[in-house]
Order: sequence, then structure tokens, then C-alpha cells
Amino acid sequence: MQYSNSGAAGGLPSGVHAPVREDWLALVDEPLALPDIPIIDAHHHLWDRPNHTYLAEEYLQDLAAVPTVMATVYVQCRSSYRTDGPEELKPAGEVRFARRIAEDIRRTHPSAPDVCRAVVAGADLTLGRRLGGVLDVMQDEAKGRLRGIRNQTAWHVDPRVSSSPFRPSADRLIDPEFQAGVRTLAQHDLSVDVWAYHTQLSQVRELARTCPYTTIVVDHMGGPLGIGPYAHARGDVLTEWDREMTELARFPNVHLKLSGAGLRVLGFRFDERSAPPSSERLASAMTPLIETCLRRFGPERCMFASNFPVDKGMFGYRVLWNAFARTVADLSPAEQARLFHGTAESVYRIGLSTSTAALRPSQEEPHDQHA
Repeated sequence: MQYSNSGAAGGLPSGVHAPVREDWLALVDEPLALPDIPIIDAHHHLWDRPNHTYLAEEYLQDLAAVPTVMATVYVQCRSSYRTDGPEELKPAGEVRFARRIAEDIRRTHPSAPDVCRAVVAGADLTLGRRLGGVLDVMQDEAKGRLRGIRNQTAWHVDPRVSSSPFRPSADRLIDPEFQAGVRTLAQHDLSVDVWAYHTQLSQVRELARTCPYTTIVVDHMGGPLGIGPYAHARGDVLTEWDREMTELARFPNVHLKLSGAGLRVLGFRFDERSAPPSSERLASAMTPLIETCLRRFGPERCMFASNFPVDKGMFGYRVLWNAFARTVADLSPAEQARLFHGTAESVYRIGLSTSTAALRPSQEEPHDQHA
């Protein structure tokens, strides 16, 4: 079996995401300022692309900056697809890729977080009867780590509004075949991750209505857009987004990832500044969005996530988690625990025992990346 080392994307088009500049990120360094709570990073990627590599070594370096991260959720990004065999089975290569990285880290860095403890893969949900067979292959490749599926669904008519090199069909979320695939996931005890813009939330709502037994995880705060035709319409966008989120929250099978502040498509432009944001500045920018999400969905249906390395183009890993802590400092310890690990643990069946989990010492030396 052959696999692609550069991902099916072959790199991202210039401008879709802010480039990672380690020297620029190093301009801001601040101490860890988090509550003594275990963390599950509920959304990250790993890839080896012509214009950017972010694999175990790079992720472990970021994780070392936040020693309370206990486990992570890998989300599809078209890495290491199979290059031969049936088209529908090519995404199974990414599952093997994530699982092997997880196994390598457990072997070489036994004190590291449980990286890729859960895997959200990329099976084509419009496959109909063939989907079950693909999911079986992915389950076999995952060795107990497969928890969900995500497809390309973020779409906008304006070509300036883009967050992926792959453009899905306009109405995939309400395609009967796609919805049938989402319903099939429930039969396999799998959830669906959905990345959609605020202009698509009515379609996400229809998906939730037609697939009531499938857990739906909406990525990146429901995508309130801030570029293209929305670059100078923040007030109107947030009003529409809040209205749609209010309606979406009526469906109990829908959960939410509080992530994505480093996405250009959401209108944040930290990367254009002379230095990256501090956690105080980042928290100030995120707080209006996070507060709205929590009002509508509650901590029991929300989870924090890094979206690294995509968001790394705008801020550092420790700064992000410090900012998350700032945004919810007034919540109770139980509510904070939900956001930092509890919701992700439940949705992705991580199995983290918070009653007995020993937090890694905050002064732990960085992992030996060459072991």
C-alpha cells in the first residue's frame, strides 16, 4: 500500500491561512496561567506539506508549553492519504498516519500527552451503502481511536471567503445522501464534525433535525465570517450569527468547539501586527464570541481546542490556553472543567480519568525531540 507524504492538498494556497513564523511568535513569552485542570486539546492537525511541516516533533514542542494537556483529538486534514486502491478507501491512510504517530509518541515519549487519542477521519459521507465498509476499514486502521468523521463542507459563493484548498458543493449539508451518511455514523457509534460558516448554520440546523441520533460537533464557534463582503460588517455578522446559534442550540445533539480565532476567514488579523497578541489581547478579542457560545450552548456542550497548526500563524500555544483561561475565569471550577476537558472527554469518549489523572509537573523539562 502506498501513501502520500505531502497530503492530498499538496500545500495550501497562499493567503488561506497565516504562515507560521517561529521568530515572530517568540516575541511574546508569558508564564503559564491556567487553572489546575487537565486539558484535552479537542482539535488539531498534523501534516507534512511542501510549504509547512507539523508532525510529532513540532506538536510536542508546543504541548511542552502547556503541561496540563493530557490528551488530544486529531481531525482530518487530508494527510497521508493512500495513493493507490479504491478511491473511497484512500482517506484510510490518514487514520493509519495518525495512529502510527500516536504509537510512536507513546513509545518514545511515555510521559507525553496521549496524542491522537481520538481520531476524526475523512470518509466520504455520500457513499451510501459503501460507507459501512469504509468505516470498518478505518476502525481497523485506528485500533480503537476512531471517534468521528469530517467532510469538506465550509462553502461560500464569494471566492474571497475560503479556508481550504478544496471547495465542496454548495449544499452538501442538506444533500440527502450526505445526511444519510451522517445517520449511518450513529449506527457505528461515531460523531460528525462540521466546519461551516455562519451563513450555512441554517443548513447545519437542518442536518441536526434530520440526524437526531448522531452527535454533531460544530467547529470553530460556528464560523462568524470577517473577510470578503463581511470585512466591514462585524455588527451585522454577529447579530445574524447569534440568531442562528440560538436556533441551532435548540438541538441537543449539537456541540460546539471554541476554537478558530487564528483563522483568517473569521476576520482576525493578529498576523499583520509587529508582534503576536498576548493572552490578554487575545482573550479580549475572543470573549464576545465565547460568551455568546456559552450563553447559547452552556459549558456542558462546549469544548476548547487549539486548531493548531492552522491558528499558530497568529499566536502561540501557551498564549492561546492562557487566553481561554482568561475568558472563563468567572465560571465555576466545574464549568471550567467541562470546557477544558469534560465535554471533549464525553463527546470523543477519551476515557481520561480526571479523578486520578496526575497532572504533568509544570516545570517538566521539554521532551527530547530526538529520542
